[in-house]
Amino acid sequence: MGYSAFQILKDALSGYKGLKPAWRDAEPKDGGYDIVIIGGGGHGLATAYYLAKKHNITNVAVLEKGWIGSGNVGRNTTIIRSNYLLKGNEPFYELSMQLWENLEQELNYNAMVSQRGIMNLIHTDAQRDAFIRRANSMLFAGAGAEYLNADDVKDRYPFLDMKNARFPIKGALAQPRGGTVRHDAVAWGYARAASDLGVDIIQNCEVTGFSIENDKCVGVKTTKGDIKANRVGSCVAGSSSRVMANAGIKLPIESHVLQAFVTEGLKPVLGNVITFGAGHFYCSQSNKGGLVFGGDIDAYNTYAQRGNLPVVEDVCSGGMAIMPMIGRVRVLRTWGGIMDMSMDGSPFIDKTPIKELFFNGGWCYGGFKATPASGYCYAHLLATDNHHEVANAYRLDRFKYGAMIDEKGVGAQPNLH
Repeated sequence: MGYSAFQILKDALSGYKGLKPAWRDAEPKDGGYDIVIIGGGGHGLATAYYLAKKHNITNVAVLEKGWIGSGNVGRNTTIIRSNYLLKGNEPFYELSMQLWENLEQELNYNAMVSQRGIMNLIHTDAQRDAFIRRANSMLFAGAGAEYLNADDVKDRYPFLDMKNARFPIKGALAQPRGGTVRHDAVAWGYARAASDLGVDIIQNCEVTGFSIENDKCVGVKTTKGDIKANRVGSCVAGSSSRVMANAGIKLPIESHVLQAFVTEGLKPVLGNVITFGAGHFYCSQSNKGGLVFGGDIDAYNTYAQRGNLPVVEDVCSGGMAIMPMIGRVRVLRTWGGIMDMSMDGSPFIDKTPIKELFFNGGWCYGGFKATPASGYCYAHLLATDNHHEVANAYRLDRFKYGAMIDEKGVGAQPNLH
């Protein structure tokens, strides 16, 4: 069923009696699959969709241990951007931005893509120089960038603390094409589109092991029985280390919880996504009026989807440093997602040492914004056995050869990325 204004009117007049589930709730096939994707989040569903759409491979199953939208894809702060510096990252995230811009038309689904722009605040002269360098890299990649001086920033947001003694705001780097997308709608849209193309989406199906014969993966073991597959792709974000350990693979990844927050509804005050340049704080205003914000990961390793109070304090103090007016706003709820933090802050889309077993992970803070390009490039790798040109640097063995993609320049410390 295609969504349209006519369809909405027809359903309304019929009392919504003809509505059907957006996707098929499938069970595993006895004969197995050409490709099995482990993980029914945004990346896994996007991979399945592009396998079917771009490569005509429809004998595909997506295995999700919970329900669609229960993982990180529904636990983030919805920001999309392609304001990267390094050549290993910028083309990839720019591809993702281009896919975001046409996503709703391609999927025939309202994902609430809002290119409201993103604005990274500048607090020192050295930071201004660094951001101008980043802006030039973005311009070369076709991503678009705009430098705003202090007066420009003040004109947009007069409530910002421009003369803060510790963190004066000297300007900002803006990407007008950045913005936000409704996170769970992305999962639902990809799930619906993939299912319509013949992909089996199997919920409440946890992978507990791999079937490996002669160093070749021939399927997976699950709570719904063994499932045969010619090729298996893991795509499970913060659970990557636990899942891949079942195949005897140790990953250069640590799992940390990242907390997010939303306030009570306010009148429109924040038109852009805005980030604090002297700490880790990012904020946007949702369509319901709540301020949605987050900051650093909790420093300890965990698989729990909840955080602790020191990081809550750190995030809120970052927000107060640039816009003190939020001190009067009540926080309605918090939540956490499990981040798969890599050693250089950049992801992996690669083959593993086991034949026909592939890995996608290590997305750190960049997972949601990467969803379309991750699925597109992972599907390309699974279908052709070759890396997509914009994801060619995302190799699992890059540390062995000193080919780190260290966007923040903080070395091999996942807690600092």
